[in-house]
Amino acid sequence: MLLTACGGGGGDKSSDKITSTQPVPTATSASPSASATMTVNRPVITFPGDAKNVFEDQHTGDPKKDAVLADNEQMVDSIYSAIIQGNAHTSAMAFYSKGLALGSAATFVQGWVNGDASWTGTIRWFHRKVTIRNDNSAVVVYCSDESKAYPKSRKSGKIDRSASNTASYVLYNTRLEKSPDGVWQTVNLVSQRGAKACKP
Repeated sequence: MLLTACGGGGGDKSSDKITSTQPVPTATSASPSASATMTVNRPVITFPGDAKNVFEDQHTGDPKKDAVLADNEQMVDSIYSAIIQGNAHTSAMAFYSKGLALGSAATFVQGWVNGDASWTGTIRWFHRKVTIRNDNSAVVVYCSDESKAYPKSRKSGKIDRSASNTASYVLYNTRLEKSPDGVWQTVNLVSQRGAKACKP
């Protein structure tokens, strides 16, 4: 079972064509994001000691773009925390995703639940680029490196280290929309496993 998060139709979408110039159409940590306000009650997302997401490119110098990136982090964390919890319908997932993105995320997590699997290790998220659009939406294109993260059996605790390093790099293209309370929610997400743009 691969760690790649939900694609446009659920699961890995290795055939998707993703470029930063053609964003997809509309479809963590416990620390508060840069877009947090005193009036927003954000869910707390935690991980056990053997699993973590590490995010690069957190600060662009533009407060609005930084807020988008911060909520992108929380969206990612909400999904990978849900896998560990064994719950495809967490409040954190519904807080940071909606529409097609939330539906495919739930399907993705449920696949892990059905397989009685969790994960361990470190996933690195990098090359994160933000484009703010005029319709109160944003596009975030980014990569992940799963070469140091592995599926783990819930029942036995056995870790599967057989995943191919060639398939460990994934390119993502996401669209986000700003909610009335100021949260940048992901509304669509597609992914391309093994993307050359993400390989070292």
